[in-house]
Amino acid sequence: MSRFTIRRTLLAVLAATAACASLPAFASKEKPVIGFSIDDLRVERWARDRDFFIAAAKDLGAEVSVQSADGDSAKQVAQIENLISKKVDALVIVPKDGPTLMNVLKEAKKAGIKIISYDRLIKSPDVDMYISFDNERVGMMQGEALMKALPKGNVYVMSGDPGDNNAKLFKAGAMKAMKANIDKGDIKILGEQAVQDWLPANALKIAENVLTQFNNKIDGFLAPNDGTAGGIIQALAGQKLAGKVPVTGQDAELAACKRIIAGTQTMTVYKSLKSIATESAKVAVALVKGQTPTQKTTEVDGVKSILLDPVVVTKANMDLLVKENFYTKEQLGL
Repeated sequence: MSRFTIRRTLLAVLAATAACASLPAFASKEKPVIGFSIDDLRVERWARDRDFFIAAAKDLGAEVSVQSADGDSAKQVAQIENLISKKVDALVIVPKDGPTLMNVLKEAKKAGIKIISYDRLIKSPDVDMYISFDNERVGMMQGEALMKALPKGNVYVMSGDPGDNNAKLFKAGAMKAMKANIDKGDIKILGEQAVQDWLPANALKIAENVLTQFNNKIDGFLAPNDGTAGGIIQALAGQKLAGKVPVTGQDAELAACKRIIAGTQTMTVYKSLKSIATESAKVAVALVKGQTPTQKTTEVDGVKSILLDPVVVTKANMDLLVKENFYTKEQLGL
């Protein structure tokens, strides 16, 4: 064989290899492989989502590969690239920071992978479906509960991580619910701060600082979720104010539910994690099989969406979480 023939054969092999590398990733439509990329499994809520999702996917004949970015945007990009290289059929993503994922989502779309944005919206034309709760409604529930507990007084507002689109929706809904009281002059907003990474330690530090700044004259805290509420309540406890100052929340974390029963947290918002996980698994499998999902859809920021209903939980209806098999009476201490 001549040197020219060898060279031509080698080039042909390389071209064929490149062509194979760009083929759509459909391992098996009957037994799909779903990559579940999660912002941070150190947060209790996401660990529960993971477990419900894996169970629902298994019932549908799908296999799940879970990755946790530990709150690191660059790590999440690398993990999604790894899932693409493994030729998963679908990607279900809880984004740490949606805008950082634009390029890697283009890669996934090019590979024929279906993309579901889970609970947090990724504003990208490459996303096939966004599944979440009505997040502005969640914020309105928080604001309404705070106004019920505190029709007049000084309020300090905390919002979630600035890279999370949901944080903006929660805050917008809460401010909308409080607007009438603010306009009448019954409620004064003392200040606003975002809690980086949703971390309770960051909320604690902010609360300690503002309590000092305002000489403890804060009558209510708008907390974006249960983790941040825990940090705020720890700061209030340090000033012997826990239980005297209303604090909102969401996610129905066990520690938060116990605080609500004890009277140090005002409310939480329960979002059925089993529902969102189950519906997401159904959508992922349907899309991989080329089927149209049967759930009712709407559009959010140009992305086809399924929005589920949240529920306010207080001490009065805490047994709802037992009825939903979310917690046992023993866990809640009821």
